Amino acid sequence: MSPVRICSRTACKQSAVYTLTYVYADSTAVLGPLAAYVEPHCYDLCAEHAERLTAPVGWELVRLPAEESEPSSDDLEALANAVREAAKPAAPREEPVGQGTEVGRRGHLRVLRSDTPRKP
Repeated sequence: MSPVRICSRTACKQSAVYTLTYVYADSTAVLGPLAAYVEPHCYDLCAEHAERLTAPVGWELVRLPAEESEPSSDDLEALANAVREAAKPAAPREEPVGQGTEVGRRGHLRVLRSDTPRKP
């Protein structure tokens, strides 16, 4: 299966760039940028068919503006900052102090005996 989606119109092999959705409750046809995922009851259209599209009689056609083709520098910077933050090593955890005496060890597991609480 090809990752490029094609126009839903019969015999059209052009790449889809818009998605058409019908909102039956409002008698509205919405033509917007290509949806991220294929949705049932939505139609992917090429630029030519999207430009020539008309709504059925008594329906309203809403054309949403096309999104930017490339992410803005702010988006890229935010993504880079998030990746840097996630890659930072976690602050080292300190071992709990005064909560028991080690009496045995097996691999990475320790057996601790509770200490009696000290009174200050």
